[in-house]
Amino acid sequence: MPIEKPQIGYCTNVHVGTDMATIRSKLQEFAAPIAAKLADSTAKLGVGLWLPFSAATELSIGSGAADFGKWLADRRLEPFTMNGFPFDNFHLPVVKHRVYLPTWGDSRRLDYTRLLARILAVLQSFQPEDSATSVGSISTLPIGWPSDDDDQEFERAGANLRVLVSELEQIERDTGRQITVAIEPEPGCLLDRCEDVLDFFAAHLPNANHRRYISVCHDVCHSAVMFEEQAETLQRYRAAGITVGKVQVSSAIDVPLFEMQSTERAVATEQLRQFAEDRYLHQTGCLGHDGTFRLVEDLPEWLTSDEGADDKHLRIHFHVPIFLERFGQLRTTRREIAECIAAMQSTNAPTFTGHWEVETYAWTVMPQELRTAGLGTDIAHELKWFGEQLGLGQ
Repeated sequence: MPIEKPQIGYCTNVHVGTDMATIRSKLQEFAAPIAAKLADSTAKLGVGLWLPFSAATELSIGSGAADFGKWLADRRLEPFTMNGFPFDNFHLPVVKHRVYLPTWGDSRRLDYTRLLARILAVLQSFQPEDSATSVGSISTLPIGWPSDDDDQEFERAGANLRVLVSELEQIERDTGRQITVAIEPEPGCLLDRCEDVLDFFAAHLPNANHRRYISVCHDVCHSAVMFEEQAETLQRYRAAGITVGKVQVSSAIDVPLFEMQSTERAVATEQLRQFAEDRYLHQTGCLGHDGTFRLVEDLPEWLTSDEGADDKHLRIHFHVPIFLERFGQLRTTRREIAECIAAMQSTNAPTFTGHWEVETYAWTVMPQELRTAGLGTDIAHELKWFGEQLGLGQ
């Protein structure tokens, strides 16, 4: 897979909408105005499309995908990547563990992902010949959430992903478009650390052809919550011959309790209560004073547990604005974004598509003081800030 010119976009899973009429409406309201304001009048705005199964099914009928591809091109929106992780409505009042269904052991996940791949190949065909997009990427869930049947789940998932490889080969033969499906490790899931990904690839996707079409999605926030070192993690993918199909640019809440006095710790804990919301799961990585790591499944659990008294450092899976460094007593893992960029631009970087997707999907459930500018302005601010970090105009 060739290394592509860096592409920056934002993930549209921040927008409510499970049907194409609503999805188009949200893109028209938020993405199109950002594209129209780009300094270069010929430039396009990268978008990481989230199309739940219901919307993808709509596009599969007749000329649906082609019509949408033209619609995007007319608005200077470039669909270089997709988020294929949430299968269903990502904006229900309570999502939590539902986002991990169906798993990769379920044929519905396979059917959904190959549908997305076919659609993405069509959408990209409407981009101009000189477009940077020659490879498309689709991020997907890390097999699923643990259950009583994990060994069989891994076997079924591996088999389904190998079937998907055959489908992606056929798409490339039919269209000339290479699509890579990027497995996204997430705290608490069956694959939540780099080493889990390496083990899964070694056992189930060992061949070079598998790894042409199946890659890894490195989510900076997820890796930070697990207290992984960015450079080391990415170098391990390189050593294993695994491509980074996408980097999701995201920032976690960082709480260095060991630096705080008791009064500051109390204030930080009260601040955290604002983030203990009902819609999404907010896994909390905890380091003890002895250096041991444990993962708490959801932030409310940490807030109500006596075990937290022994923790010296927390990181919470809550995607906060990537340009923020701290707010009140809480900090963010913004530094890890810089470390990821440096690692991906180094001579030790893994093979990379060049796809950078800003994925702050939690704007709508964030405390109000962090989202005072309005969603469109906030998205534009993140894209501009990240483009500057990457050394690109945006």
